[in-house]
Amino acid sequence: MLKSVAKLTSFRYTQRVSVDTFGMRETKLFTRARREAPKDEAAVNAALLIRAGFVEKLMAGVYSFLPLGLRVMERIARLIRSEMNALGGQEIIMPALQPKENWLKTGRWETYDALFRFTSHYGKSDYALGPTHEEVVVPLVQHQNLSYKDFPFAVYQIQNKFRDELRAKSGLLRSREFLMKDLYSFHLTEADLDAYYERVKEAYTRIFEKAGIGNNTYLTFASGGTFSQYSHEFQTVTDAGEDIIFLCPKCSVAVNREIVEGAAQCPVCGSKKLTERKAIEVGNIFKLKAKYSSAFDFRVKDETGKEQEVLMGCYGIGLSRLMGTIVETRSDGKGIVWPESVAPFGIHLLRLGKAPETIAAADQLYAELQAAGKEVLYDDRDESAGVKFADADLIGAPLRVTVSDKSLKAGGAEVKRRNSTEKSIVPVESIKDMR
Repeated sequence: MLKSVAKLTSFRYTQRVSVDTFGMRETKLFTRARREAPKDEAAVNAALLIRAGFVEKLMAGVYSFLPLGLRVMERIARLIRSEMNALGGQEIIMPALQPKENWLKTGRWETYDALFRFTSHYGKSDYALGPTHEEVVVPLVQHQNLSYKDFPFAVYQIQNKFRDELRAKSGLLRSREFLMKDLYSFHLTEADLDAYYERVKEAYTRIFEKAGIGNNTYLTFASGGTFSQYSHEFQTVTDAGEDIIFLCPKCSVAVNREIVEGAAQCPVCGSKKLTERKAIEVGNIFKLKAKYSSAFDFRVKDETGKEQEVLMGCYGIGLSRLMGTIVETRSDGKGIVWPESVAPFGIHLLRLGKAPETIAAADQLYAELQAAGKEVLYDDRDESAGVKFADADLIGAPLRVTVSDKSLKAGGAEVKRRNSTEKSIVPVESIKDMR
């Protein structure tokens, strides 16, 4: 595994899979690639992730993340965590189990359609499984006895969420249990909230660019509801999307269907020449203002002694949905094409042939790549070349390196990038220096 990867406390696991420091041998990997797509999965992301051994479906809308899938999820989390920390976000973890009383205070116990509600067998208390955490984070912060000098600040978590979807579908894009990053910011002035909101907007843009979907992900204006004139979504254009957005060719922004129904024009430039496209929502940001702080009577005295309502913003990214979106937009007829930033391994090393010198050369290269800090999946299985090439395309590591009797005679190892058809022979000793 990675030498230094921040632990995702939201995953309920206590022991990582046993692997080499920077690599994994496929003979030690308990999962197997599948030749056929699962019959009950129409979505490309679910079909490919299950076939390649990244996830396993337990039931509709609920998936287990296997070693390869967990590596991708951790890389996505690391990418997001870096941006949240740069925003001054302080990472916490809040309970998924939430009391009914808090939801009654905000008025959402009966109105939140996707809320999982249940009654305890003991004491008959009612609880919810958290689809979001406003009902938890506000009293949590309120209990810290803060003064105006402590503002502004922000807290975030990466945690499993639960939503009782009427129809779980589209693989990881619409699940009943999913991993999400939610950031909550706290302010005493609207100007401060507005400034922080803009910083988060920029951070989200960087996240999606680094995740390999920046070219087709658009800042999308959405209804602000009771909070403000607009909230914002980040929508990735793809035919697999369930949402409809309208792109402005002048501003490179979009508006969602709700906005267009109200006024069919771009909110930035006023253009009415909007193009309708399907898209997947990969992130959203809201100015909550005092909506939830007032429900808990959360106020703070300013420097003059006057009580001020605490203002809030909330900012979400679904990690598992982002993972599914990457697969939907970065796959071909052969499999997944991971960007380097979130790929489970940067290099997929294939060994072809059983000659002792070939095995020795491949084993030595595997060790050298790890020593050089390269993350490598080593296909040391006794399988045919056809099977190994097909599995490598399916798994989708950015760089495929093949050591075979033929390549060694030609002067090294065959190198091929996943997003290219070109192949070349590179001296074995030079591969560890490749980017």
